[in-house]
Amino acid sequence: MIKIQIYPVTMLDTNCCYLVDEATGKAAVSDPGECSKQLELQIENDGGKLEYVLLTHGHYDHICYAKQLADKYGAKVVTGSHNDIFLSDTYINGTREHRIPYKPFKADILLEDGDTFRLGDTEIKYLYTPGHTSGCGIFIFDDIIIAGDLIFCESYGRTDLPTGDDNEMIKSLKRVKELEGDYTIIPGHGPLTSLEHERKYNPLMRRL
Repeated sequence: MIKIQIYPVTMLDTNCCYLVDEATGKAAVSDPGECSKQLELQIENDGGKLEYVLLTHGHYDHICYAKQLADKYGAKVVTGSHNDIFLSDTYINGTREHRIPYKPFKADILLEDGDTFRLGDTEIKYLYTPGHTSGCGIFIFDDIIIAGDLIFCESYGRTDLPTGDDNEMIKSLKRVKELEGDYTIIPGHGPLTSLEHERKYNPLMRRL
């Protein structure tokens, strides 16, 4: 089982998650769009056992502190293979448009759809879910989905930014809707929700 703490970062209040495998104390962070001193203090208080930095997709508000955080604690950056280009292309990751200082980098581990890996004793599964961008993916473990900007509470990610695609968004939401059972969903921004709630109230998902 994984214990989760959420640290909102950036002016867009990106939900940066701190994940700790309770059995081993090994940790990961998802979508660190900027430095959070509170998060780093917690990592250090827990012994600094940061293994991974997980990236759901490649927009600036989710990736801008990923490399620095990974290097500080000797962690590996993990993302989907389709997201790799976003880490080096300042046009599609938005740093150029928003004039954000950014040094391109490469992920250490690139995942394909359906791949799994372990954080301590917990298995984490990656699903490729394009739509918001061509590089989007989600991480699933226990009864949790870290959804990035695929799903929000009663909403879903915009598709009008570079590489966004309405048809891909529909396919990805349908795929998630058809997962068995219920999950707590941690979206990229905003309040937590559940898969069952979104099946009933998400305006796009309920039509699929």
